[in-house]
Amino acid sequence: MIISSTTDYRAAAQKRLPPFLFHYIDGGAYAEKTLARNVDDLTDVALRQRVLKDMSQLDTSIELFGEKLSLPVALSPVGLTGMYARRGEVQAAMAADQKGIPFTLSTVSVCPIEEVAPRLSRPMWFQLYVLKDRGFMKNALERAQAAGVSTLVFTVDMPVPGARYRDAHSGMSGPNAAMRRYLQAVTHPHWAMDVGLMGRPHTLGNISTYLGKNVSLEDYMGYLGANFDPSISWSDLEWIRDFWKGPMVIKGILDPEDARDAVRFGADGIIVSNHGGRQLDGALSSARALPAIADAVKGQIKILADSGIRNGLDIVRMLALGADCTMIGRAFIYALAAEGGAGVSNLLSLLEKEMRVAMTLTSVKNVSEITGDLLVR
Repeated sequence: MIISSTTDYRAAAQKRLPPFLFHYIDGGAYAEKTLARNVDDLTDVALRQRVLKDMSQLDTSIELFGEKLSLPVALSPVGLTGMYARRGEVQAAMAADQKGIPFTLSTVSVCPIEEVAPRLSRPMWFQLYVLKDRGFMKNALERAQAAGVSTLVFTVDMPVPGARYRDAHSGMSGPNAAMRRYLQAVTHPHWAMDVGLMGRPHTLGNISTYLGKNVSLEDYMGYLGANFDPSISWSDLEWIRDFWKGPMVIKGILDPEDARDAVRFGADGIIVSNHGGRQLDGALSSARALPAIADAVKGQIKILADSGIRNGLDIVRMLALGADCTMIGRAFIYALAAEGGAGVSNLLSLLEKEMRVAMTLTSVKNVSEITGDLLVR
């Protein structure tokens, strides 16, 4: 199969993965309207094409939270990444590290902090939820600091899990889920050997380390449902802000007033995100939400954005809409599932090439020049 885009990696991932895993990463909440709008609204953003500006020298790098990034991109936290390739978090993190961009480890990763961080030449980021088990949260923060994690990404748009209909149909949840997953694995022998057999243990590594016992995929949905905390408020984050010495980023902002609250709280950054369309269907796409948020807080706090980015042109579009940096989730998981760490490396190279084409044709020589002036109003 010829691979030239995220779309190609998606098709390759669908062939290789058992359906319960493909649909878990590919799906969204309810009717998946926001999932679709994330892509469609970003694709609809028109840019001004400019010519004859001597674009022989381009610089795609940025500085963010005191770190030099080769691209205005970080890999988003994705739960169960280690189920998409053998020890998948390690493979994806190493690919990001080699490219010179951050990797964000999920709370509900397969590989624990202590397995991933030592493999990298630069500090990774770590994502945390507000959970009812505050002991776990404190333990995770202590372990993250001990491992040299530089930036804490705090996800706030998941006080309850979203209603994701695909999971019940695919075997991720629902009646006889374990048997259905086993039968799917048998009919996908490449995945079954690489991940099913060679990629063990299939546990939630960070949570298992804390509890001192294995928390398996079978326990995954139940653990999340029982431990997400719908009582979360800004006051619940104050002890974390006091404890965490590095940059703290709030993920899941879609409203300008929430962005202002993040500034008042003392966050170092926000991530404009609707959780990839996996939480509130009907919420604004990130592309639609971003300009008003940038108008409200640009310059007061770093603005990152995710949800809907599928190529390097989309990265330029998000920056023009007001982001300082972008994050990608589904795109790198498709590549990881298809070709492991080599796939993630190749995807990042494709994104850079596409971004350079977009910069050349809009006549911007560095990321700081990618502003609202590029937009066709």
